[in-house]
This record gives sequence, C-alpha cells and structure tokens, in this order.
Amino acid sequence: MKRLNFDHLACSPLLAEVRQAMLPYLSQDMGNPLSKHLFGEKPGQALENARNHVAQLINANPEEIIFTSCGSESNNLAIKGIAEAYAKKGRHILASPIEHHSVLHPLKRLERQGYEVSWLTVDKDGRVDPEEIANLVRDDTVLITVTSASNEIGTLEPIQEIGKITREKDRVFHTDAAASAGSVRIDVKELNVDLLSLAANTFYGPLGAGALYIRKGIRVSPLIEGGIQERGLRAGTHNISGIVGMGAAAKLAHEKLLERRDHLLPLRDKLIAGVREKVTDCFLTGHPAERLPGHASFCIQFIEGESILIHLNFVGMAATSGSTCSSEALKVSHVLDAIGIDAVSAQGSVVFTLGMDNSAEDVELLLTELPPIVEKLRRMSPIAAKHKA
Repeated sequence: MKRLNFDHLACSPLLAEVRQAMLPYLSQDMGNPLSKHLFGEKPGQALENARNHVAQLINANPEEIIFTSCGSESNNLAIKGIAEAYAKKGRHILASPIEHHSVLHPLKRLERQGYEVSWLTVDKDGRVDPEEIANLVRDDTVLITVTSASNEIGTLEPIQEIGKITREKDRVFHTDAAASAGSVRIDVKELNVDLLSLAANTFYGPLGAGALYIRKGIRVSPLIEGGIQERGLRAGTHNISGIVGMGAAAKLAHEKLLERRDHLLPLRDKLIAGVREKVTDCFLTGHPAERLPGHASFCIQFIEGESILIHLNFVGMAATSGSTCSSEALKVSHVLDAIGIDAVSAQGSVVFTLGMDNSAEDVELLLTELPPIVEKLRRMSPIAAKHKA
C-alpha cells in the first residue's frame, strides 16, 4: 500500500541533503561547539554556519537568531521572556484568538499572574484587523502577538500592516511563523517584526530543532538559565546535529522558495476544487486565496473529522483534524470557534497540508478515496440521518 503524507505541517520528510549534512555531527564530529579544544572547532563553525543560513531565510542578522528545541519553545521564550523583561513598563498584551497552543497557554498563565490580555477579533476567514490593534494599544501595552499563518485554517495574516503600526507605536511585536517559514517569503525588516518563531520540521528539517529571531535591541528574559549558550538566552548544550540540519534545510528553503510555491499552489487549488465538487455538505475554512500554498482545510458536516482520519489511515493517507492539540484533547477547535463555526460543524474539521513529495496523482488518489469514506460515515451517523429526515 502506498503511503501518502497530507500532514506536512506536523512533520515534513527530512530531505536527503539535510540528512547528509547532519551525519558527521552524529558520529565523528560530536564535540561541544563551545569547547575550546580541537573537538569543538568543527561543531563550533557548523553552529555559526547554520545560524547564518537561518538568518538568510528571513533576512535577519545572524546574531539575532537564537536556537531552541522547537517552535513551541520559541513561542514560550518570546511570550514569557518579553512579559518579564518589560514588566516595569506594563502588563498589557494584545493577541489573536487563533494562536497555536504554545502561545495561548503562556498567555493564559500570564493572565493568572496578573497580566491583562486583550483578545483581538478575527473575521470569518481568520484575519486580524490591523486597525483594531491600533485602537487597542495602550500606554501599558508591552507585547502584540499575531501568528503569521494559522496551521489549522491556513490564512495568511496582514503581518506587514500590523508591523507598521507596532513600530510607529514603539511596541514589541511577535509572530509565530512556524507554519509559514520556508513556504512563503519572510523578510523581518520589511515586516517590522521584533520576534519571530521558527520550527525546522515544517520546512524539511529535523524534529527537535527551532529558532527565535530577536531583533537587536529587544530585551528578553531567558526561560532556561545556567549557561552562556545563545547569548545567555537559552542555556543548555547545543543539539548540534539538529541545528546543522535546520541550517541546511533553511538554506534549501531560501534557494527553492519560488520552486516550492509553484509546485504547491496548483496541487492545493486542485485539492480544494476537487473536495468542493465531490463532497456534499462541505465548506472550506480559512481565506480562499490568502492562505499557505500547500494548505487545504474543510469542515465536512454531519460526521467527525477523527473518523475520517482513521479511514484515510486505513488506505495509507495521513491528514489531521483541526489543530493537533485540540484533536488529542477531543475538544472543539478554538480556531474554528473564533471564526464563527458552530460546534457541530467544527467536529468535521479535516486539514490537508501538501509537500514537495506530493504529486497531482496523489491528489487524485485522495479525491478518489475521500468521497466514499464520507458517504460511509454518514450512513452510520445519527446526525446525518436526522438532517436527511
């Protein structure tokens, strides 16, 4: 049975070039990059080369890149680190309601500690209104955080417009770009962002490697203390093989960005059009055009997304339902709730994220397998039966 990955935001396959770059640092060159002897020389140079490649991907300066273990750690460092570093200036934060849980949970913890979070509104496609941010910024506002793109509905946010406002008002602006980096062009200077989170596994790098861009001059308190690594902002021995892999993946993503977009866009549009045509009582979630190039998400009514995933898995196809965190907790997605989708329809959420290893034939296979799965599940669904009656 052919195995097809339509869940690339959970984990894209490790590219052969990335694997090859990592291998020496899993065997003969396993020294600590901070060691002041010969075993640290090659890893130390590799660390800085990787930093340069990650910086180049988002047009940052290398010294503005801090390596972490994943996008979630980067988000935690950004949110908690800014809140603590700027606590004397204020304890007010602006945030969108469709953030990843690694942003939402730190914000809720800060609320319990006495911070005030003003939750922005989003439209039916999940887009934030920059003018609302301009109107809600206060003297005690220390942070604005808005995702670059929702991993669940794929909508691209107006980050450049938001950045213009936050820079004019001299407020710190963070964006979680884990879902978008490597698939859409990112220039931190043009966007006027102060912090930006990255995850290697979403652009064909290894699991367990991430980074946080921190603009020069922005103060951040560390989460993990006890070492001088990463300018003292992230203590702990470097995961040198993972970092090298992230650097190699970032270099390829920078070089092949347009090639990847041109490959993914027609596949995405073919999938969206095909599902709309072949599956009844189904609607697209997120913006129809301003969305990630490999992202297609739907609510298929009267059945549960989890059941669809199980049946797709039986035929060798991987997808997800809502955000992974919501799916595991068996809760209605906070993202779908924020864009006004009712709880019953939200249960039928299915998300497909395409990658460079997918083809038009793969999409055709998915469009062949999905409709009969939906029909089978609806025949067993009391909700569907009630709807027909």
